[in-house]
Amino acid sequence: MEKTTQLYEGKAKKVWATDDPDVVIVDYKDDATAFNGLKKGTIVGKGVVNNKMSNYLMQLIEKKGVPTHYIKELSDRETAVKKVKIVPLEVIIRNRAAGSICKRLGLEEGMDFVCPSIEFSYKDDDLGDPLINGYHAVSCGFATQEEVDTIKKMAFTVNDVLKEYFASIGVELIDFKLEFGKTSDGQIVLADEISPDTCRFWDIETHEKLDKDRFRRDMGGVEDAYAEMMKRVGLD
Repeated sequence: MEKTTQLYEGKAKKVWATDDPDVVIVDYKDDATAFNGLKKGTIVGKGVVNNKMSNYLMQLIEKKGVPTHYIKELSDRETAVKKVKIVPLEVIIRNRAAGSICKRLGLEEGMDFVCPSIEFSYKDDDLGDPLINGYHAVSCGFATQEEVDTIKKMAFTVNDVLKEYFASIGVELIDFKLEFGKTSDGQIVLADEISPDTCRFWDIETHEKLDKDRFRRDMGGVEDAYAEMMKRVGLD
């Protein structure tokens, strides 16, 4: 499999075309951003952690019946994935109150939810990824009702799988963001990544933050937190 043209460069990844029209290569960077790109920096080694952890978790999720874009890990930073057209929805699953929902609803950080919640935001950096609901998604043509229903079902399944897995390594999954895409034959698959960039991880005992919040909040120990998650997953 040969890399050809660079198709895209985002905040955390580059995407390359290959000699197979249905396969692209994702190259994970160490660049870090927060607050829709207003804060920028570097987290040394982040690309390796995010690549390896995402690949491990995608395979775990696939075994539980949720299709993903994962094909093969090529190196510490590069992975071959199915080429997809991303559905322009960020899907946020929350198990406890943290981050923006605390500000929006006046909730105390760490408040346990009665049951997991789901939110959609429209993927548009210029608009600040505004929150929308499933009716907006269908009305605006971002996804069909069937696709919205499929994405919701998959997202909650992913939550069940990941909560159980992370609890087994002493980590509580507070919330996380998912993205989904459509393959050339129209199948909805889990895409993007699952990593300390896209999840909030707290140590079950101490509630120490082991994710990108350490960067967002200038808490220090960012690289150590990413390395700790890598170690707990058994990939260091």
